[in-house]
Amino acid sequence: MPVSTAETAHRPPSPYRQARRGGRTAKRAIDVLGAAVLLLLVAPVLLAAAIAVKVDTPGPLLFRQRRTGWRGKEFEVLKLRTMGVGAERLRAAMSVRNEADGHLFKIREDPRVTAVGRWLRRYSLDELPQLVNVLKGQMSLVGPRPLPVGDSAFTGEARRRLLVRPGLTGLWQISGRSDLAWEDALRLDLEYVDAWSVRLDLMILLRTLPAVLRGDGAY
Repeated sequence: MPVSTAETAHRPPSPYRQARRGGRTAKRAIDVLGAAVLLLLVAPVLLAAAIAVKVDTPGPLLFRQRRTGWRGKEFEVLKLRTMGVGAERLRAAMSVRNEADGHLFKIREDPRVTAVGRWLRRYSLDELPQLVNVLKGQMSLVGPRPLPVGDSAFTGEARRRLLVRPGLTGLWQISGRSDLAWEDALRLDLEYVDAWSVRLDLMILLRTLPAVLRGDGAY
């Protein structure tokens, strides 16, 4: 006898789905607690970096950009400004110097980056304000990096990146960071989506600090 829609709607979730749901709850709890603690710990560093940005060059303290997040929802990502005012308008003209491929944009000696900005980028200090994005539920501590709104990367298999919240760090940040090709970065992002667990998140977080201190691929 076929099962009715009403019976299906009231059927208890499978143990697998319950485990995944419980894992998501634990992940969000870790995000909130971790982001709050980290903000307190890095507050002096963040304050010093903010003062350096303001003293170094004129312009706003924060760089804001619309990014695509969980389930395709747009949000405004926060970073300490590392470039001069108007740098985004010059991106098209600088595309011939792009050293990355696919949907990544990296120039090792980017003239738009300020002196302070270069130092901030080397140790990922410019991304500390994204802890606020984590507290707001727009990002996670661990996940694929959020890409700009309208990026053509969100097609086909790559759309599976949107099944989890974007993160401050992830598998490709601890596997060469900026030096990875787009195909390799995408492969690692999809591996993360498929294999995600709280244990995997904790492993990535533990390996992130050494990668940041080494400045692997950061420029």
